[in-house]
Amino acid sequence: MTFRKFEDIEIWKDGREVVKKVYDLTSRIPFSADKGLKDQIRRAAVSICANIAEGYARRGNREMIKFLWISKGSAAEVQSHLYHALDLSYMDQASFELLYERLEKIQIRIFHLIKTLTIDSSRQKSLEQSSSSSSIEE
Repeated sequence: MTFRKFEDIEIWKDGREVVKKVYDLTSRIPFSADKGLKDQIRRAAVSICANIAEGYARRGNREMIKFLWISKGSAAEVQSHLYHALDLSYMDQASFELLYERLEKIQIRIFHLIKTLTIDSSRQKSLEQSSSSSSIEE
């Protein structure tokens, strides 16, 4: 699987939308007054996209996979913070469910991309090994 630039990765685009939603949510009172939770959930949301971009920039499946796992973890972190926001009445149940579900879909898509890149890496390694074996036999 190849991408010309990280902005072509649909999961990155989805993460960008989550960042907008999180910033909108956290800019409203009373959430905006809770500096600690507000900053933490914003950092975690931004981290979803940032790690996809950083992994892409490393130019290798192994590195990309590593950063995708981090990105997936950041999405789960945002979900955890959403529970706190709900418990503290910073958001309503409907908003919680919408954003939580969006993050769940992102995590599933990240996992599928990880699987695809892992398979691609295995195929590439297998091709390289068979190529070097046939060179030795000649």
